[in-house]
Amino acid sequence: MKLSKVAAVFLLTMLLTGGLAFAQQKDFHHWAATPPMGWNSWDCFGPTVVEAEVKANADYMAKNLKAFGWEYIIIDIRWYVSNDKAHGYNEKNADYVLDNYGRFQPAVNRFPSAANGKGFKPLAGYIHSKGLKFGIHIMRGIPVEAVKRNLPILGSTATAKEIYSTEGQCRWLKDMYTVVGGKAGAQEYYNSLFKLYASWGLDFVKVDDLSRPYHTEEVEMIRKAIDLTGRKIVLSTSPGETPVESAPHVQNHANMWRTVDDFWDKWGELKDHFTVFERWNQYRAPGAWPDGDMLPLGKIGIRAERGDPRFTLFTKDEQYTLMTLWCIFRSPLMFGGDLPSNDAFTLSLLNNKEVLAVLQKSSNNKELFRANDLIGWVADDTKTGDKYVALFNSGDQEECVKVPVTLSSLGFKSTCRVRDLWAKKELGTFKGEFVPVINKHGAGLYRISGSR
Repeated sequence: MKLSKVAAVFLLTMLLTGGLAFAQQKDFHHWAATPPMGWNSWDCFGPTVVEAEVKANADYMAKNLKAFGWEYIIIDIRWYVSNDKAHGYNEKNADYVLDNYGRFQPAVNRFPSAANGKGFKPLAGYIHSKGLKFGIHIMRGIPVEAVKRNLPILGSTATAKEIYSTEGQCRWLKDMYTVVGGKAGAQEYYNSLFKLYASWGLDFVKVDDLSRPYHTEEVEMIRKAIDLTGRKIVLSTSPGETPVESAPHVQNHANMWRTVDDFWDKWGELKDHFTVFERWNQYRAPGAWPDGDMLPLGKIGIRAERGDPRFTLFTKDEQYTLMTLWCIFRSPLMFGGDLPSNDAFTLSLLNNKEVLAVLQKSSNNKELFRANDLIGWVADDTKTGDKYVALFNSGDQEECVKVPVTLSSLGFKSTCRVRDLWAKKELGTFKGEFVPVINKHGAGLYRISGSR
């Protein structure tokens, strides 16, 4: 049968667009087209979070934050230890829960729905029923306990003792040994791990002890194992700082990677992010996000690995700085506090649509200037031609200072309109310069509109 020209063009178009859609589905970068936003149990519950607490945070997110783009609920470290502790880890007599193939399982005394071999599938189902996504933290490697028992590897004739090495073992937590790439059974071990996670309904995995030092072989095995599942599991590597020389590799294998060590509620650590983010700015790409670590906001330290129960020690101005800098840099947002304990101010940091639009939709983000402690960042709203401008006073002396912006440096030739995104109000029109007053350790975030 001979096709008409119109039919032939239509068929070719369908084949091309169908192929593009298939390629996009297969490319993991499309699974995190904007920086992921979620909650992680680490800052408030350390290695001791329990199922009821995870559900409570999921309930809060679904009710109060889902409409603003927040979607991930992530269980952090050591969910497979039944007798862990706050303020550190139980490494003296840890009770590990494993299956017959050396894969960790949720501790049932902490996650009752995991009983009878169900794993995290019931809890993931609960979170999915709220319209949210489910994630877990794991450590790189194979459990030491699996090696001690010499457990078999699913999908291979090899055993745990045949794929491990003590070389490169994590220095700060001795749960795991390195998996040696190229050994028979090594890839199969990671394949079996992510096949299990996919069966639970996993949407996000944070793999610790992977970024520094950078474990190239295991990064590649993990990437391959995720892809083999056919499930869209967003990959986050941790902790940092990831070596900058490994940026091209991690960019091609993970959706997000750490740029710092664990970040807590200390001004000095927050101030360091201005330098860190400038260093990593060139390596951001759609679906590949340098990660400034979790947001230690709200009520943290409840049973954390460090620190006592508290509301964040950051001042309100410092909290504005944190959220403004993360959004203008487009770092993933992973809230660390106990969401049900939020006060009105903390919630206002998380549900401002205009601020979150900078995170989700801006482009060409970069540092505009740095004059001692006065710092400016700029980004484009590609739809309107407007500019987003973030201004910071990182100084420790004066309570407030003027932070001038020359409007011509933004490409504007005439009078501009300025809107304060945190205050959600118009500030009026300006010509030549816009000179807001910024509090000590504080920030302002603005949309600037005008002729260019």
